[in-house]
Amino acid sequence: MSRPDCAVVSTAYFPPVEYFMAAASAGRLLIEAHDSYIKQTYRNRCRIYACDGVLSLTVPVSLPFGSKEIGGAVIDYSKPWLQQHERAIISAYRTSAFFEYYQDDIFPILDSRPHLLAELNISLISRLMALLGVRCEISLTREYLPAYPPGFLDLRESIHPKKAVPEIFRDRFKPYYQVFSDKYGFIPGLSVLDLLFNEGPDAVSYLL
Repeated sequence: MSRPDCAVVSTAYFPPVEYFMAAASAGRLLIEAHDSYIKQTYRNRCRIYACDGVLSLTVPVSLPFGSKEIGGAVIDYSKPWLQQHERAIISAYRTSAFFEYYQDDIFPILDSRPHLLAELNISLISRLMALLGVRCEISLTREYLPAYPPGFLDLRESIHPKKAVPEIFRDRFKPYYQVFSDKYGFIPGLSVLDLLFNEGPDAVSYLL
């Protein structure tokens, strides 16, 4: 694959590995800030490798005042999702090689309780880029464009929990150690937390 000038992606909660492969390949990440909020996407969910296999974690949101844009999605803290997510991540990765090294860089962002989903996501994405060592310029779209010109890698519809890993990244998913791989084998396309906690400083080499 030739190096794109920019990768265009939807906002995502603890995005999957291929999201960061796109960022590392392009060096510039353009996050869609003006599309519609769509349920059952990575916008407000992630997938981790738990003791019983793949576990989806979903952030509950509301869209007040008839708003449909992702930028208007408000996080609902009346439900105990925050505690549930932190417990699930700890349970899944506490025995991984690098969990203790990174946990204090990640959980405080959740505990800060951002008001908007987009705020939470951009904070997590920026922190994860830094922890992974991915050098990437991150910016937000100023308007919604249905398509982008050549030189842009548009992955807004391709990176989706109900779709296979995009073909351009598929052959790069070589097995790495996962905590429960002895039970269920290697599972690709999980949240980048899985790669970070298991591979630590070597994670960036996997993404390039």
